[in-house]
Amino acid sequence: MSYPGYPPTGYPPFPGYPPAGQESSFPPSGQYAYPSGFPPMGGGAYPPAPSGAYLGAGGYPAPGGYPAPGGCPGAPQPGGAPAYPGGQGFGAPSGGSGFSGYPQPPAQTYGGSGPAQAPIPGGFPGGQMPSQYPGGQMPSQYPGRQTPYPSQGTQGTIRPAANFDAMRDAEILRKAMKGFGTDEQAIVDVVANRSNDQRQKIKAAFKTMYGKDLIKDLKSELSGNMEELILALFMPPTYYDAWSLWNAMQGAGTQERVLIEILCTRTNQEIREIVRCYQSEFGRDLEKDIRSDTSGHFERLLVSMCQGNRDENQSVNHQMAQEDAQRLYQAGEGRLGTDESCFNMILATRSFPQLKATIEAYSRMANRDLLSSISREFSGYIESGLKTIVQCALNRPAFFAERLYYSMKGAGTDDSTLVRIVVSRSEIDLVQIKQLFTHMYQKTLGTVIASDTSGDYRRLLLAIVGQ
Repeated sequence: MSYPGYPPTGYPPFPGYPPAGQESSFPPSGQYAYPSGFPPMGGGAYPPAPSGAYLGAGGYPAPGGYPAPGGCPGAPQPGGAPAYPGGQGFGAPSGGSGFSGYPQPPAQTYGGSGPAQAPIPGGFPGGQMPSQYPGGQMPSQYPGRQTPYPSQGTQGTIRPAANFDAMRDAEILRKAMKGFGTDEQAIVDVVANRSNDQRQKIKAAFKTMYGKDLIKDLKSELSGNMEELILALFMPPTYYDAWSLWNAMQGAGTQERVLIEILCTRTNQEIREIVRCYQSEFGRDLEKDIRSDTSGHFERLLVSMCQGNRDENQSVNHQMAQEDAQRLYQAGEGRLGTDESCFNMILATRSFPQLKATIEAYSRMANRDLLSSISREFSGYIESGLKTIVQCALNRPAFFAERLYYSMKGAGTDDSTLVRIVVSRSEIDLVQIKQLFTHMYQKTLGTVIASDTSGDYRRLLLAIVGQ
């Protein structure tokens, strides 16, 4: 069968696709098709697709469909700065100037040439999980934790466990850590099969039953990547994002890719809750920290992102899309130099469905996809940030699939990025990320994780991923 509008009008032909004589049957019949405008044409070689077919995840799910983490309404923790060590905590690989395509050619490595050396977090501020969750429970406004998942096509690999008993799980964890040695398998079985909300209840039950802090006990029994992964799983989602941003700006240097990954991909509600949590837990203003750690057009883009004011109207104005495409062309390809503020204004304010229509209009008008134009007009982290927004407008799970792939490609593994994405997307869209990963790289996510990790760390990651 043929797919109307695929590929979008104006795209240059993609070498070898469709196969000669098979134009009418490409892409293959079935329920899947890449969203219009994806994969981008003109950005270099695309990884060969299995059996000559591209398979997508049905396009970008509506922003409102993502479970939005709840707030962090509590007061700042006593004692000042958190106990996490600064430096290279949960971060992206060092080196490089950002993402350079979508997806990049397999021959290109994503980050540094060796493993990321990330010190393990030293505990939550004051040695406790954020104090603003009374009774250790997640706020009720975390949709998707105890309510049905949204209907826009998102799906996590972790769902709330049926017949959940926090006290029974707390007892299992206590026995696993008591005496000589640690029963890591028992810990994996509990932690990987409970939702984040349920983990908060287990933590509260543990303290009630034994008068001890579960996080401190786990830290004393675990180490390295396994400890980092367990701590991430026990952080409430909003707190985890806020902590990752805080940690990315601590010490010498800034982990810009962490700032991009979080601020350029989250929904308005998620960003607003992150900003509040950052203030209440760390006693700092996120926008001020961004201004002090970044500069120039990249700073302005991140400041725009942390306002959480993107239009989230799901309807598409095609006339506006045409006008915005013309503006972007005149601000970049159509002039000498670049009007960066025009790119910032359009990419920071338009809804993702509206941006998708603009990207398609741009490709028809300019005979070049917008990602390629951004690569020609920008460099460094502002290029990475703008590309991330475009990639999320086209297909958000595909963006995270690419990030995961390059966290494990080449020598060494960027474990902090691997942990952060697997944990933060595990109850949102990790099912779609897995599907896109397979069809972008012809390997399953579980296979690549298994080859790049080991021991209990590998076992827990694979349990979360659902292998």
